[in-house]
Amino acid sequence: MNDMTKNTISHTDLYINGSFVPGSQSARFDVLNPATEEVLASVASAEIEDADIALDAAERAMADWAARTPRERSEVLRKAWELMDARIDDFAHLITLENGKGRADAIGEARYAAEFFRWFAEEAVRADGMITKAPASGARIIVQHKPAGLAVLVTPWNYPAAMGTRKIAPALAAGCGVVIKPASETPLTMLALMPLLEEAGVPAGLVNVLPSTRTGKLVDHMMHDPRVRVVSFTGSTGVGRTLLKSAADQILTPAMELGGNAPVIVFDDADLDTAIEGTMLAKMRNLGEACTAANRIYVHESIADEFTARLTAAMSALKVGDGTDPSVDVGPLVNRNTLEKVQHFVDDAIAKGAELQCGGKALEGKGFFFPPTVLSNVPESADCVNDEIFGPVAALQTFTDQEDVIRRANDTEYGLVAYVFSEDMKRAMQVCERLDYGMVGLNRGLVSDPAAPFGGSKQSGLGREGGHEGMLEFMETQYISAAW
Repeated sequence: MNDMTKNTISHTDLYINGSFVPGSQSARFDVLNPATEEVLASVASAEIEDADIALDAAERAMADWAARTPRERSEVLRKAWELMDARIDDFAHLITLENGKGRADAIGEARYAAEFFRWFAEEAVRADGMITKAPASGARIIVQHKPAGLAVLVTPWNYPAAMGTRKIAPALAAGCGVVIKPASETPLTMLALMPLLEEAGVPAGLVNVLPSTRTGKLVDHMMHDPRVRVVSFTGSTGVGRTLLKSAADQILTPAMELGGNAPVIVFDDADLDTAIEGTMLAKMRNLGEACTAANRIYVHESIADEFTARLTAAMSALKVGDGTDPSVDVGPLVNRNTLEKVQHFVDDAIAKGAELQCGGKALEGKGFFFPPTVLSNVPESADCVNDEIFGPVAALQTFTDQEDVIRRANDTEYGLVAYVFSEDMKRAMQVCERLDYGMVGLNRGLVSDPAAPFGGSKQSGLGREGGHEGMLEFMETQYISAAW
């Protein structure tokens, strides 16, 4: 481990009540660098006892925090944004070390993560209610929004910073205390964020971080604590179903951002420069390890050859390697299981008739590297069409009929995001409205924005993160009927 890495990784214990502590049983687990397969750090693993202590701390801290004025909470969040924005390079380096993504991608995530503090600093003062007169009775209807209570936040490994700040910032803006359980593959970034929040003025105990290898038991235990009123989870649909069953026991508010199977539809009148750029962004952001990643790419038959050739050239030009090298475009996948799953998708598609245009084989040697890959003429029976690839594989199919491609795009249990490329805005908007997805990128390969409500339909989730809606997930609406 070099000196820069040592200096970056300074916190590896649990963060409870404003202090880093080894945990009740001093259990630890290793976090690997996916580019080298070397151990980055040994991190404390939380147990049930630690969760109880964290919830006690959050309850105490929330009593004061919820009583503060919205402006006071806003100023703390604004300071958190300023501090994180000044340390983008440090956070990007740590993201690359534990997640593997290339430097440019990591810087993009760090900036995106920081922006949630600024956005919800502004939203903290806008939990607007209303006063009106009931038409029939004449009574006054008073509606206000109050902090819901303690929140348990569970985040994935693919965005170690952004998935945490996207939940912490609205919870704090709403007046809630939180316990966050980061993914075991990537807990270091969230731990590194805690001293920054302290400096910004977040009270001790309001935010607690519990890395653990016992995720299921730990989260289930916290969800059955009567003080917990919200569970916010980003991850697979399968795990989301399990958490929803537990949430039912306590009637918790569930905020679930789950799996995706994003279609890209490229019409014959699309601007190809825009379509290629957008498809590359939708496919290769975070190496395709994102629920928003392009998964099924439908290209009109009349432009399929040119689109395929240009996409293959763009994918082939990407440099693969350790993301700490600024010249590298594509880092490693997060672990060996993900690498093997991606290899299966490619092998399966080829065996069923798909044509390999570039890439296709995991790289030899240390690290979980898989090259950018383009498959054309992918059949509907291929596993990658029906499941999340979560890797740098572009699976191309063709279409000729608009009704047919809309049907194929909607033919999935998922409904997170879709992408449409067309210069005919009337047709494009008609298609967008008929796509059964919570979000659509129109002539854009990126939909994530702190100011927008992020979330899906069908089995891609419940609720929204970001936008004004993101804060309301952590608030209860109270109605008072009054007469004067």
